[in-house]
Amino acid sequence: MSGLLLIPLLAGSFIGTADRAAVPCPGSAGAFCRGAGVVEVAAPASTSIWKFTRTQGAKYGESFAAIMKTADTTQSDPDFAGLIVRCAPKGKVDVLVALIRPFPPRSRPKVTIAASSGTLTFEGSMAAAGAAVLLPDEVSAFAAGKWQTTASLSVVVREGDSEIKGMVALNGLREAYHSLLANCGQ
Repeated sequence: MSGLLLIPLLAGSFIGTADRAAVPCPGSAGAFCRGAGVVEVAAPASTSIWKFTRTQGAKYGESFAAIMKTADTTQSDPDFAGLIVRCAPKGKVDVLVALIRPFPPRSRPKVTIAASSGTLTFEGSMAAAGAAVLLPDEVSAFAAGKWQTTASLSVVVREGDSEIKGMVALNGLREAYHSLLANCGQ
């Protein structure tokens, strides 16, 4: 069952197993769980591909390209969504940390990024109605270079008393980044 997780359903009656005989418990060497249904689901895809998107700008005919990678959900807080690298005006590239739970629009969260090459902390600003943290311009150099040979990033976003942690696998970044650059001016 490589790549699959077995999830015991607590509400066995929901799928009609509450009144059934005991069923084998996953990983318990012959033990039985009474009334627990077991459903196979795909494991989180920490090796998923970078997703390319294009969004309309505010002006007619204006559009922006971006690549996105979702968080490794087994190693991330539920409020951490992933990483976005997008084309920005004047030939720049922006790097953003995507969140599920937004921060106030005027927040200036501290973002600590750890990779095999070391750990750095930056002050970010809020974008996308507080659901994304825009990192300073210097971070885009990492996406264009060092991160392309790095396995994963560990990210911690701190704002006031709140802390959101996440992990993003960077496999495929080199190809996705070059594809992004080829679409930036279009």
